[in-house]
Amino acid sequence: MDSDDENTEEVVEGPLDEDDQPHGFCTVTYSSSDRFEGHFIHGEKNGKGKFFFFDGSALEGFYVDDALQGRGLYTDEDGAVLHGTYVDGELNGPAQECNAEGRLVFKGQYKDNSRCGECWIYYPDGGCVFGKVNEDGEMTGDSVGYIYPGGHTALCGSFVDGDIIEARLATMITTESGRPRFEITPNSPVYSYDKSTSTCIAAHALLPDPYESERVFVADSLIKGAGEGLFARTDADTDTVMAFYNGVRITHSEVDSRDWALNGNTISLDEDTVIDVPQPCDQTERYCASLGHKANHSFIPNCKYDAFVHPRFGPIKCVRTLRAVQKDEELTVAYGYDHETPGNNGPEAPDWYKQELKEFQQRRAAPTSL
Repeated sequence: MDSDDENTEEVVEGPLDEDDQPHGFCTVTYSSSDRFEGHFIHGEKNGKGKFFFFDGSALEGFYVDDALQGRGLYTDEDGAVLHGTYVDGELNGPAQECNAEGRLVFKGQYKDNSRCGECWIYYPDGGCVFGKVNEDGEMTGDSVGYIYPGGHTALCGSFVDGDIIEARLATMITTESGRPRFEITPNSPVYSYDKSTSTCIAAHALLPDPYESERVFVADSLIKGAGEGLFARTDADTDTVMAFYNGVRITHSEVDSRDWALNGNTISLDEDTVIDVPQPCDQTERYCASLGHKANHSFIPNCKYDAFVHPRFGPIKCVRTLRAVQKDEELTVAYGYDHETPGNNGPEAPDWYKQELKEFQQRRAAPTSL
């Protein structure tokens, strides 16, 4: 936004009135390096105009008597946008915000430039948070809910700035008036924020994720020698989140320095962190709060790993479908090991992966019988 409450006009390009005030379409550059391009009447902004602020952001709309009125569009320096309603230059009314990729990240109300009332906050992974914000515009209160992708399964309860404190399983429903509300599931367990550490995978290791439980189950894999696998409990469309990959958080150097036998359930979260499901947590009798680590490898997978911000576990990975899958179909992902030359970006491939790759390449190269 602009750098000063009171801008001092520096340079005016355009027509002036008899008092040397901007009059007509002008470009005014201020000492703060902010610039305004638009229509003036005797020195006051009137009509369409756009501010270009020193930090790279911009604000455009319709000005009346020097103040923005009605619909306005604010674009920040990173390309994110806010479509809002302005009264006397301040946000007052409905607004929507999108990130630089055009994905909706906020929908709700503003009052005197602050969020107010019932609002929605959307995550790129398909989840969202809905509730009434507090006086500081934060998603804090006792009746806030996180809604999983799909828009039905939810966790409703106490949140602080969008983070779950204590919530119960609920269903998001829409009333006859069109207003969303949460219907709490009777006898629901209590869910709380439970981000893992380097030594603790979860405080409630045997509390399943309700969304995941609706979509997957663990059984003996159909892949020879793979042990257990992850299967679809219901039919699912392309781009559906099916399971979550939580685990202890360790460093890449820790993974690289230890024996490969210990890295069977590791996945890179980001450049600093690896998620690991170590023994004995790889047994569902010891850990079943998330099941994404049970998905086996395939060179022709029906799913992929993707980033996800989970209400309990924080930033993790999820298993998302690459195509439509059927009930009872085994879910597979490409592990993405580096099987080429040293120095590539992927993790080094274990021997079993190299052998499977060799057999896969041989099958693809074999002539097809007529």
